[in-house]
Amino acid sequence: AHFGELFKFLMLNVFFHFVLQATCVQYRLVIRDVHTLQVLQLYTCLDQVQYIEWSADSLFILCAMYKRGLVQVWSLEQPDWHCKIDEGSAGLVASRWSPDGRHVLNTTEFHLRITVWSLCTKSVSYIKYPKVCQHGMDFTKDGHYMALAERRDCKDYISIFVCSEWQLLRHFDTETQDLAGIEWSPNSCVLAVWDSCLEYKILLYSLDGRLLSIYSAYEWSLGVKSVAWSPSSQFLALGSYDEKVRILNHVTWKKIAEFEHPPNISNSKSVIYKEVDTRPTLGNDGLSLPPIGTAGCSLFSSHSKYEICQPPVQVPAVKPDPDRANPKLGVGLLAFSPDNRFLATRNDNMPNTVWIWDVQKLSQFVVLEQVSAVRSFQWDPCRARLAICTGSNKVYLWSPSGCLSVQVPIEGSFQVLSLFWHFNGNSLVLLSKDQMCVCYLETTEASKH
Repeated sequence: AHFGELFKFLMLNVFFHFVLQATCVQYRLVIRDVHTLQVLQLYTCLDQVQYIEWSADSLFILCAMYKRGLVQVWSLEQPDWHCKIDEGSAGLVASRWSPDGRHVLNTTEFHLRITVWSLCTKSVSYIKYPKVCQHGMDFTKDGHYMALAERRDCKDYISIFVCSEWQLLRHFDTETQDLAGIEWSPNSCVLAVWDSCLEYKILLYSLDGRLLSIYSAYEWSLGVKSVAWSPSSQFLALGSYDEKVRILNHVTWKKIAEFEHPPNISNSKSVIYKEVDTRPTLGNDGLSLPPIGTAGCSLFSSHSKYEICQPPVQVPAVKPDPDRANPKLGVGLLAFSPDNRFLATRNDNMPNTVWIWDVQKLSQFVVLEQVSAVRSFQWDPCRARLAICTGSNKVYLWSPSGCLSVQVPIEGSFQVLSLFWHFNGNSLVLLSKDQMCVCYLETTEASKH
């Protein structure tokens, strides 16, 4: 099985956004054209940069220097203009853009407050009591509202702000013991709020703060581990520590499906792909290279391909260590395809396996078994195509047409630890520990028909 695409690789330390690429090397910020890779701008920051982020319209880029408590903002239209934000003794632990790209939100040390800096009016606003949690702030997709998790007097609250003037629209308490995260639905109508892993509880609120529903699958400890909305907002997927995924519908907010990750697959209707390592073999001429279209170009490195296995198949699993914090147990990764048709999951105690479910039929569709543990996966923003990395020097792609394994053609070691797609789906970035690789996908004329 193949995709009918040609791959071009170019080594470059970059992040990209629309038609521009940005990279930071210590204190220098380099802006390049995403197609020609020509350097367009070069900026010098005041210290080593820990984080960069584009504004939504790509006209500005912020560089956060957490150790110094500084943020510098650069303009792409006016290279001579720049802005410096100094949080002083309050310190800085996080910085991000507002959806309008004209306000910078800085979180101070110990989460004492969030400071909203306006680039237009130079005004400053303060938001107190932000809660210390990984997913404590979220904007609606249209950029009109922001929800913030707060902690006051040992109780959880939600504040909803109007982003145009940063006015408080709603403020209400939540029925959570220790709120762990919040996330708006893609249609900006419903806010999902979930409790810590010690209690299985997810709450659904409307924009005006009304409690729409509460869902709990069971009462014993270790509950929700991951949450994902479908792009249509019709489904909410909950990954749990009991190794199951539960799908809620947007009408009644009741469970309509439950996906298990069994150690033994006996369902003959699903396709099971297994990655197999291969190496170049010697022929009569002394050398036999891989055929065109297969992964890899290095003479002595290993290559891989997928083989279709017939059920029953035993899925490799690891036994969680109860004496270690954050044991590898439960569904830690899940994501819907952009067309709402598929859901990809990874059960953390089966780290080498990616499960793909048919959301329309509410059934298991494909299982991908990798040689190494899956580090990350992400759907193409434009089509049902999943990119997977496992910490090896390969990137793996799956679509309903089949699977493909492609090796990064570079001398030395390049371990792909994470990846993300360009918004048009024509390229993606592969990240190793200290390098990045931009992978361009060119669709041939034959594959368009």
